[in-house]
Amino acid sequence: MGVTIEKPLEGKVAFVAGASSGINLGIAQHFARCGAKVALIARRAEMIAEAAKSITDAGGEAIGLTADVRDYAGVEATLKQAHDTFGKIDIVLSGAAGNFVAPALGMSSNGFKTVVDIDLIGTFNVLRASFQFLNRPGASLISITAGQAVNPSLYQAHVCAAKAGINMLTKCLAMEWGPAGVRVNAISPGPIEDTEGMRRLAPSDEAEQRIKSRIALRDYGTKTDIAEAAIFLATESAKYITGTIMNVDGGSELGDAGGSAIPDGF
Repeated sequence: MGVTIEKPLEGKVAFVAGASSGINLGIAQHFARCGAKVALIARRAEMIAEAAKSITDAGGEAIGLTADVRDYAGVEATLKQAHDTFGKIDIVLSGAAGNFVAPALGMSSNGFKTVVDIDLIGTFNVLRASFQFLNRPGASLISITAGQAVNPSLYQAHVCAAKAGINMLTKCLAMEWGPAGVRVNAISPGPIEDTEGMRRLAPSDEAEQRIKSRIALRDYGTKTDIAEAAIFLATESAKYITGTIMNVDGGSELGDAGGSAIPDGF
């Protein structure tokens, strides 16, 4: 009997890094709703335990593990724990990220390095360490990147550099690991509602409307929008897709759509 549409990840094992809150937790929860057994990791033990509990309380299977993505040995150890608990891993999602707003001249070398270490080095560590535990061929590796990878942004030199690295890492690993049947892709979210990032960027209704007016679809996305994209990339529906950066951004990356409108009479 085939997998039902309601549970497209039935029998799969997923590993989600940076899953204590926000978009990545939303993805992990959706993976579980779709039938996957999920291992979640983050630095803070209390938060990741609560994140895993949110899944088990809803009837899913999950474990919360503690590791800093900057520590390769620590990441490798959590992957082994996930493998020992649930079996070979089918889906890996790397989404740990750091950010702050600062001009380059107001940023220390250590501040720049911290974001690159979390975002780029952390992504490499998660993907590289996962390879030995994968249920391949057919394994799906997914990174979370951002529009700053291709659109230079004021006061975001560290993030732009790190995310651009993630995009290129995605493509390189897709080339190297494709012969083993392992697919490597990335998702680039746009402005997503109910996230810490948007609360900081748009702390008022006026700021929120200003941002929305520049988006082609004139609205924020949801965590479910990103989770659905991850589900697609993790299933057989995307079996011939690798090395792709999937924009789930309402058209944000197209540029400022603030002046765009359909003329009267059309």
